[in-house]
Amino acid sequence: MTHKTEYQVTGMSCGHCEASVRGEVSKLAGIEAIAVDAKAGSLVIESSAPVADADVIAAVDEAGYEAVRV
Repeated sequence: MTHKTEYQVTGMSCGHCEASVRGEVSKLAGIEAIAVDAKAGSLVIESSAPVADADVIAAVDEAGYEAVRV
């Protein structure tokens, strides 16, 4: 079963921002797909098992941005 979770990310403005977020979030275990949209300020992950919100938020923080689950 695939788990899909959406987050609102603040501070992104370009493709480099998207790549930074994607790079950090992709390090988390179980992530199967990542969609990042700087213009919309969104991050959607698909995972094979539930991923803790705190882990995703910490990964986004590591990339230099702030996230909250939608």
